[in-house]
Amino acid sequence: MTARQRASSGAPWEKRFGYSRAVRAGAHAYVSGTVGRNADGSVPDGAHAQARRALQIVLAALDEVGARPEHVVRTRTFVTDIAFFDDVARAHAEVFGAIRPATSLVAVTALVDPVYLLEIEADAVID
Repeated sequence: MTARQRASSGAPWEKRFGYSRAVRAGAHAYVSGTVGRNADGSVPDGAHAQARRALQIVLAALDEVGARPEHVVRTRTFVTDIAFFDDVARAHAEVFGAIRPATSLVAVTALVDPVYLLEIEADAVID
């Protein structure tokens, strides 16, 4: 079995749900669904700000397991309103515009707390 390296962001759900923010197995790293929650528990206003914060957390988790932004090959974004598309797309392009991973954006009914407008996942291949 491939050794696993795990990263935690300290989010309250990690221990309660039994998951890691990121897991690296060999050359592959996977980041769990990540909301834009600040370290103090507050939540940024608006989809663009939440997406930027979520992506900061995603990149920090990847860094913790030895991956860089250019290793990201796929992202998935779940939004509670498809009208957030432009704001989320802008934040995603600010981070990944030159890297251009495969991606999807899907509208969902709800997330764990109504204050969260979106959640982002990422997969990376470390070369």
